[in-house]
Amino acid sequence: MESLLKIAFNELGTEEIPGNRHNPEILKYAKETGISGITSDEIPWCSTFVNWVAKKAGLQSSGKANARSWLSVGTRVNMPEPGDIVVFWRESPESWKGHVGFFLGVSFDKKRVYCLGGNQGNRVSVSAYRLNTVLAYQRLAPKSKLEIPDPVLRIGSRGKAVVALQDALKLLNINIGTSDGAFGPKTEAGVKELQTRLPNLAIDGVYNEATRNLLESLFQE
Repeated sequence: MESLLKIAFNELGTEEIPGNRHNPEILKYAKETGISGITSDEIPWCSTFVNWVAKKAGLQSSGKANARSWLSVGTRVNMPEPGDIVVFWRESPESWKGHVGFFLGVSFDKKRVYCLGGNQGNRVSVSAYRLNTVLAYQRLAPKSKLEIPDPVLRIGSRGKAVVALQDALKLLNINIGTSDGAFGPKTEAGVKELQTRLPNLAIDGVYNEATRNLLESLFQE
C-alpha cells in the first residue's frame, strides 16, 4: 500500500477551477482510466480519482465513476490499514449515493475516519468523515497474478517472500499487521489461523509445503 499512498499524496491540492474552466489534471483521472462522462471538474470525481491511483499502483479498480462500485472490488476487511479503500454512504445507507477514498486512520474518540481522497472540499485532500457512515473497507489485490511464496518460512525468516506471504494472508482477512518482511509472532499467528481452514493440517505456524498448497487453493477458489 506504500506505493499507492505515495501516488495519492502526490496529488494533494489538485482542485476544481471555479467557473467555465476545468482543471485538466482532474479530467486526466477520467481519461487515463477510461471512465466516460467526466467532462468537467464539477461532476463528482471521488471514484475516478481512486480508480486512477489504483491503476497507477497496479491494483484492482472498479472502472466506474460511482463510489459504491468499490463495494464489490477487492476483499472486505474488518481491520483496515492505511491505503485500504473506505466506502461511505451519503443521505442514507439505502441511497445509491456515496463517497470513496483511501483509509488513513480513526480519530482518538473513535467517531471519525480520516480519508485521503478526491472531490473532498472540491480538491484532493485529507478529510474526516463520521465513522457511522462507513459502508465497508475493501483491500485491493495486484492486477497481476498474486505471488504465492515458496516454503519454508518460519519465525525469524525475512525478506520479499515473507512480504508476499503477509500480503496474501491479509487478502484472506487474516490480520498480521504491517507487511514488513519480518516473520514474527503476528505472522506466525496468522499462519496458524490459515492452517485451521483445512482439517487435519498441523497448526504449528510454520509455512510449509502443505500450508502453501492450502493458500494456493483458497485463492483459486
